[in-house]
Amino acid sequence: MAENIDASIPQAEVDSFKKNFEAVSQEVHKVIVGQEEVVTATLIAILADGHALLEGVPGLGKTLLISTLSRVLDLQFKRIQFTPDLMPADIVGTNIIMEHTDGTKFFQFQQGPVFTNILLADEINRATPKTQSALLEAMQERHVTQAGKTYMLDKPFFTLATQNPLEMEGTYPLPEAQLDRFLFKIMVPYPGADDLAEILNRTTGTQVPDPQKVVDGKQLLEMKSLVRRVPIAHHVTHYAVRLANATHSEIPGCPTMVKQFVKIGSSPRGAQTLVLAAKVEALLNGRFNVAFDDIRKIAMPGLRHRIILNFEGEAEGIDPDDVIAACIKEVPVREKGSTVEV
Repeated sequence: MAENIDASIPQAEVDSFKKNFEAVSQEVHKVIVGQEEVVTATLIAILADGHALLEGVPGLGKTLLISTLSRVLDLQFKRIQFTPDLMPADIVGTNIIMEHTDGTKFFQFQQGPVFTNILLADEINRATPKTQSALLEAMQERHVTQAGKTYMLDKPFFTLATQNPLEMEGTYPLPEAQLDRFLFKIMVPYPGADDLAEILNRTTGTQVPDPQKVVDGKQLLEMKSLVRRVPIAHHVTHYAVRLANATHSEIPGCPTMVKQFVKIGSSPRGAQTLVLAAKVEALLNGRFNVAFDDIRKIAMPGLRHRIILNFEGEAEGIDPDDVIAACIKEVPVREKGSTVEV
């Protein structure tokens, strides 16, 4: 797709963006073996100023990936281990009674672990929905409210959560409203034989990998700002809109699979995700603007958690990724009557 280059973004900024991204990825891979797509998707979510949900069986390195990222990005890091008895105050914080030197008492807010840069919500779906929802305000508004008073979170702030497959014992489905706050849902696969052998070599010997800081909080904020400045053409925006709308069974012309198996399609946040994450993809490919392929590439992690299947879809074992693949295949990049070259 041919597009005009936006001269307002110097080539040096794009080159610096790519260099920093590659440096972070390289340092992370000193600890994390393989999982290139998982690492890349997590970094894209962070640079698009969003939160990420990583799903996989225990032992795949999800927690290790997130803690390693905090070191490489030189950001404050806190971890919450979600359990069935975890309470909302254990996340947000609470007011405690303090005493002045003269004996009078007063309430003082004790900050919870949500006051950090990177919050690891480990095994988030092992807590009850009430506790899970305590993160909603922090994730969306970047502040929390306690006893009628609002407390701002530091910048940058990201929630990187891990989740066990819902088929495992002791898990609770995340509320749809909370799922929608995650920019990406990233599936973490089991490693292949070669990667597993390398994991054993790194974790059963005497040498421990030591990733170094390569980007700090200020540089990360600058990279996020550059993402926002990447232009997107009108017809590419409308492709993202049509792709998100195609997940709705009530919209005329949606794919047959959507009409048959989908109960609820993507929210408007899904379309926002397609655009923001595609801007990061464009920069990683050295381009100054968003292409159709950028939208397609991030559609799976950007939409899979926003599609709710109906009873028939669940009974047939349909995967939301199958629905997204059908939408990508059937939604044209050009609207009827368009003369834009692809």
